[in-house]
Amino acid sequence: MSTDVGDILIAMNPFQPLPLCGREVSERYRRQETGMLPPHIFAVASRAYYGMLGRRGNRPQNQCIVISGESGAGKTESTKLLLQHIMNLCKGNSQLERQILQVNPLLEAFGNAQTAINDNSSRFGKYIQLRFQNNTVQGAKLSEYLLEKSRVVQQDIGERNFHIFYYMFAGLSSEEKEMYGLLDPSLYRYISGRFGTSDAAQCWKHKYQEVCNALDMVGFQEQEQVDMQTILAGVLSLGNVTFEPEESDGSVKVSEVSQGWLKAAASQFGVQEDELLNCLICTMSVTRGEQIQRFHTQQQAEDARDSIAKVAYGRVFGWIVWKINELLAENVDPEVELREIGILDIFGFENFAVNRFEQLCINLANEQLQHFFNHHIFQLEQAAYKEEELSWETITFNNNEPILNLLLAKPVGLLSLLDEQSAFPQATDKTFVDKLTSSFKASLHFQPGRGRVLCFSIIHYAGKVQYTAGGFLEKNRDTLPANVHGLLINSVTPLLSVLFKGKSLWYDRASHVNQGPPWQELSVGMRLVCCECVSQLAAPGRLWEDCSLEWVCWHIPSCQSCSFPPGKQGRLYPLPENWPLLRCLPSDQIGRLLQGQCRAVSTRPFHVLCSCLEMKLDKAIASSCSH
Repeated sequence: MSTDVGDILIAMNPFQPLPLCGREVSERYRRQETGMLPPHIFAVASRAYYGMLGRRGNRPQNQCIVISGESGAGKTESTKLLLQHIMNLCKGNSQLERQILQVNPLLEAFGNAQTAINDNSSRFGKYIQLRFQNNTVQGAKLSEYLLEKSRVVQQDIGERNFHIFYYMFAGLSSEEKEMYGLLDPSLYRYISGRFGTSDAAQCWKHKYQEVCNALDMVGFQEQEQVDMQTILAGVLSLGNVTFEPEESDGSVKVSEVSQGWLKAAASQFGVQEDELLNCLICTMSVTRGEQIQRFHTQQQAEDARDSIAKVAYGRVFGWIVWKINELLAENVDPEVELREIGILDIFGFENFAVNRFEQLCINLANEQLQHFFNHHIFQLEQAAYKEEELSWETITFNNNEPILNLLLAKPVGLLSLLDEQSAFPQATDKTFVDKLTSSFKASLHFQPGRGRVLCFSIIHYAGKVQYTAGGFLEKNRDTLPANVHGLLINSVTPLLSVLFKGKSLWYDRASHVNQGPPWQELSVGMRLVCCECVSQLAAPGRLWEDCSLEWVCWHIPSCQSCSFPPGKQGRLYPLPENWPLLRCLPSDQIGRLLQGQCRAVSTRPFHVLCSCLEMKLDKAIASSCSH
């Protein structure tokens, strides 16, 4: 179910298979003028493709499709449909085109997970750039943002780890599990001892085969695949290592019951067991030429264990993205001008029962996306109308700049204060919250926590979110001890050694120079995640500056007649704040709009701006749903 408002496609997730996006439908949108057909995700892809080529009276221009919506609204599936249709427009029969179509399933396995409200939630953002010479795709580039590495070591109730762990247990044969050192999945703490029903296992087995096929199709070598799964097995084994106090001197040791897990993890990581043990229970430093050994507390040992697991998984994921880019890079003369279609699929706004540091980063990304939308749809359009002296009624809209200032301002924004506190060894999550409370007591968008739980609330554009502050400083520091780095550099597992040496070189055809892979930039010691977050979130905006934009806004319906997956409930956030609509339609047109009868809303991109009451839209949705 979808409709156009201006040049924005608004779509609702029906939560059930419908014959609306098959090959026949794609062919219809390929052969006919999109203006003669109902609004559809394929129409958006066609407009972008022909706009990139300069067809239909327009000059050739790079294109960007931005997909927005709350978690579970259908953004990931939307990205797959866009790629599918664009490849169909290119005829979709070359080896490169088939490789590009395999990228999304591959990334889903390693970057998606089940959350409380979405069984296939993207836990990272991605920007896919398709590069064309005339009407033929010549290459592709993928950028990933803010992988939720903390999920590797902790999941809340009703959530799971990244899909790939479950796929491996379901898809590997008994002999392969023995080769990787994998035991019964119920034994592993990092997947919470939960596996799933036999039906789920059968589905995961099929998904694992899809991942293997995608790895083969994109071009990953067999040894690379073996090394990658060996590292993942090592991550799981490491998670089962526990600690207990040493009676003699107050230090800690690995508990007797987890000695076997330590041995397994060392073997899977290709390192010596005693060296891995030393990285977990102590830190070595050199002062004035003298080597000093400092023993960890039990909490510090657990943090070191989890840090190794997170950084190992994060670098495997970064390597997969880098490898995809290397294999799908365009092989053309650097002087040949290439046109581009970009697709941005970034995590939706999140408000769970318990919201942590990760939700703050995700919601910051959505605040910036909303601000970008406001700027391009409201401010620039109104400025253009005034400049052309056209009749125009000024539209008031919910400007979220004050919220962004609260989060990003320097030196007194929330993230600046978090970085400041993270740099103080004696600072705690409580001192951080106290600093926020004293700094933002006059802000309309900040509320201090109440009760015993250490927390604070931000009034976002999509509503109030309460954040549990426990773990904020530690997650922001993302510390990797130097002795861990040195240990993994010397791993005999080839891929793990490469990930931490950063010595593999690849050839950049555009600049004719050798460059190190992206993980080469990751430093030893403390990294402030917030700095990385702000830097990464600024990157897509720079890429869009010279692009023509298409917007796809996905929504979860709340009508009782809609079908939802078991255990999932429909929700409806306040529409004027949660995702951008155009504000000019009378309320009695909303029902017809959703039925696809009101298409000619605008003769100009983003001409009209819409604001409708939740109750009115909810009734319109209910009357429009035939399923």
